[in-house]
Amino acid sequence: MKKPPVLFDRSRIMLKPLKRRIHDLGFSAVRNLEPVACAAPALMSVASRMKSARDKGRSVVMIIGGHVVRSGVQRYIIDMLEKGYISCLAMNGSVMIHDFEFALIGATTESVARYIRDGQFGLWEETGRINDIVNEAYAEGVMGMGAAVGRAIGDGEFPNRDISILAACYRLGIPATVHIGIGYDIIHEHPNFDGAAAGAMSYKDFLIFADVLERLEGGVVMNFGSAVMAPEVYLKALSMARNVAFQEGGEIRHFTTLVCDLYPLPDELGKEPAKDDPAYYFRPWKTMLLRTVADGGESFYVRARHAETIPQLWTALGRTMEEGNHGAE
Repeated sequence: MKKPPVLFDRSRIMLKPLKRRIHDLGFSAVRNLEPVACAAPALMSVASRMKSARDKGRSVVMIIGGHVVRSGVQRYIIDMLEKGYISCLAMNGSVMIHDFEFALIGATTESVARYIRDGQFGLWEETGRINDIVNEAYAEGVMGMGAAVGRAIGDGEFPNRDISILAACYRLGIPATVHIGIGYDIIHEHPNFDGAAAGAMSYKDFLIFADVLERLEGGVVMNFGSAVMAPEVYLKALSMARNVAFQEGGEIRHFTTLVCDLYPLPDELGKEPAKDDPAYYFRPWKTMLLRTVADGGESFYVRARHAETIPQLWTALGRTMEEGNHGAE
């Protein structure tokens, strides 16, 4: 009989307090709300569709990667949430971690090159509290991962909770869904990480996300900087929603997708790249900009940094509202 595999003993790990970490980003990175020049016409078009979707009760989904929080645009996202422009904020685990750390200590991000040398990367005591929050909420069985962490930040002793997008979602009753891959995030290194609890909580968020997509007809899906999680989670959830809609005589065909990233794509996005083209493996293009909108939808791509695109989108929404008010006079 073969011996069972040996598991790494996490009790041997040494955690250190966050005060001993050199942070790459401080509170000064968080930008104040200020209108900017709208250099991307596509964002004006998307803003108009977001307003229309909001007014009609259709879903407007924003999916973000960790660099969005690191770009300091939290206040722009929170204002869009408060104005009802976003009906679901989806993210990967790194977004949750950066949001938690910013809310707790007003700083986040560490140098991988510096801390991986002696195996200290990611092993910080306070950040591991996220695992305790998730484990306790799993035992309650009433909410997903995003809501659990948002509740903890909003109700706990977090000096900077006002810039937490998770706390804002919980306060406003807007779904914040966290889509993890076990082993992707630093909190998975910690001795208090429970894979069963985290998996169940994130899967609950996936089902919440799929429910939101049932109302995507006439809505908008936006992806800011997530090259793998966003297109893959969106693809599966959309298939589920379309399956049910088809059975009920409905459809989810006519909606808008937006991708904002730094990958160089051609001006004409209507043709899928060949399999021998490296761009074929950039999932946001073929999944979000082509395949899922091929029969009635419309897509936009903006190549720019999040520190530029999200403030531009927020500014465009303000202009769209002003134009709508003038038109009603």
